[in-house]
Amino acid sequence: MLVRQLGLRRCATAALLWLIALSFSALVAAETIAVKSAVVRVQEDAFVIDAEFDFSLTAPLEEALLRGTPLYFVLETEMSRSRPYWFDEAVSSPQFVRRLTYAALTNSYRIDTGRTSSGANSYPTLDEALRQIRLVRGRTLLDRRELRSGERYELSLRLKLDTTQLPKPLQVNTLVSREWTLLSDWYRVILTP
Repeated sequence: MLVRQLGLRRCATAALLWLIALSFSALVAAETIAVKSAVVRVQEDAFVIDAEFDFSLTAPLEEALLRGTPLYFVLETEMSRSRPYWFDEAVSSPQFVRRLTYAALTNSYRIDTGRTSSGANSYPTLDEALRQIRLVRGRTLLDRRELRSGERYELSLRLKLDTTQLPKPLQVNTLVSREWTLLSDWYRVILTP
């Protein structure tokens, strides 16, 4: 009888742990950014990047946005050249920041990319605004003269929500809840100029 009760408890515990793991994996999957594609191409005298990401805002992030908290999305890039018998050579790599805000007075979403002279573009829906963050087109990485011809370079990039730009009380939420964190895995592109 005691052996049977222990067996049932172990099965119940294993089933409960399995359900917790399953719900945790679904929760983690909801807060990640997927990299659909990334291409480096030559445009005039520079290398530019075109990339596409897939994500949506979690309920707490959308609520914070509607209450006036700006969200900063950062496209991080790291480029290196592998060298035999030595450490990889790091090449200067820019970061691109996009600031998403909600304007309650006009009921529109604004994105500041730092590229336009007017400062920001307005969009009537959140989906249209997020589309502008998901698509990266023609962002200059570096000048062609900065890379050695015939050498092999590896570009790593990822998109993330910069939680350090959130107000301090909300930064505490990022430590205890994954719903406040959006981050993609590093995506690697090989480049041979």
